[in-house]
Amino acid sequence: MLEIRIDNAKYWRDCVDSIVSLVDEGAFNITTEGITLKAMDPSGISMVSFFIPNKAFSKFTVDKGVSVGLNLENLSKILSRTRDNEALVMKDAENKLSMEFVGQGSRRKYKLQMIDVKKSIDKEPNVDFDAKIEMIGDPLKEIIKDASLISSYISFKAQKGMFAVAAHGDSGELEETHDAEGGVLKKLDAGKNAEAVFNLEFLENMVKSCPTGNQINIGLKSNEPLKLNYKIGDASITYFLAPYMEE
Repeated sequence: MLEIRIDNAKYWRDCVDSIVSLVDEGAFNITTEGITLKAMDPSGISMVSFFIPNKAFSKFTVDKGVSVGLNLENLSKILSRTRDNEALVMKDAENKLSMEFVGQGSRRKYKLQMIDVKKSIDKEPNVDFDAKIEMIGDPLKEIIKDASLISSYISFKAQKGMFAVAAHGDSGELEETHDAEGGVLKKLDAGKNAEAVFNLEFLENMVKSCPTGNQINIGLKSNEPLKLNYKIGDASITYFLAPYMEE
């Protein structure tokens, strides 16, 4: 038996949006502790790891661990129809996920077909990061927008006391630096210099669901996958992105 109720359906919509920005299908693994999803994007360049604890829900009933495979794009489309002050009740119903939106004196129900997810990811990349950066998400979103005017790729570089970004394209170049004490960075721990280049489109999709004012944490190691994570309420979203390597 599976029955989950969340009093603010828009919150669950925001959580799902942070996943569907990278992957189009995935399996929610539901246990008594909460809901977990790990999935690679179709190109294999990035990975998302999501967890939301049971305390985020007003009702959380699961008899045993279950896996609910869904087309996340279809799920996101349904959740986009969430209205103000609606709760959401989710149940399993004969290989379908029942989603009932409960408003003031109103109810409407969708049933979404469950699917077998082809690729299952159990582990996150094991990288011993040389630099760790903590910053509010809004400045990072602006940095990514600035770089996208010039290029499709961005270079992140961290060293003691400084975090720098650079972008190079046919139309021009961008270089931007932030001192550890300058206000944009909350914390910079660079035991060793680290530098790598990443795809801007993937980064933009990763950061866009970060709530205004929330902190983003970055793990960086030269020419290794980037780790980026933040919170959406009680939920934790972590992304990994492979570096761009020139052939």
